[in-house]
Amino acid sequence: SRELFVLTYGALVAQLCKDYEKDEDVNTCLDRMGYGIGIRLIDDFLARSAVKKCRSYSETADMIAQVAFKMYLGVTPSVSCSSAAGNEFSLILDKNPLVDFVEELPAERASLCYCNLLCGVIRGALEMVHLAAEVTFLQDRLKGDAVTEIGITFLRKAEDRKHRRN
Repeated sequence: SRELFVLTYGALVAQLCKDYEKDEDVNTCLDRMGYGIGIRLIDDFLARSAVKKCRSYSETADMIAQVAFKMYLGVTPSVSCSSAAGNEFSLILDKNPLVDFVEELPAERASLCYCNLLCGVIRGALEMVHLAAEVTFLQDRLKGDAVTEIGITFLRKAEDRKHRRN
């Protein structure tokens, strides 16, 4: 359940902070873990949601926000396109359930990206549907920002693996 995940996630981040001295190492570890989850979670998402293939980056960003976030975290971020090319989007979360039990980051952990697992999950899931993307936190309420904002930049459509062999 979502509540169990949120509680367990806090314990995971706390342990990583004990294991790694540098916030950047914790951030990298969370992203890597999220990536592994994302490449496995996409099958469950596609089976449970019965969504059709997205025809644009805009549809894909909307699907992530309106279906995936709602399905797995119980929230629906707003989506905004932030580039003329139509390949950069922001997911803006008014409420981030991963921080339900977190008041603020300790001063010595100022560069910690507490929810970096989400970036890895999104990146891994997108890669499995052949969409290469860069996913980063742009704003974070835990760091004093007004909102939590995740940026997604679609880099290029990944080649189908069958075509790579030729």
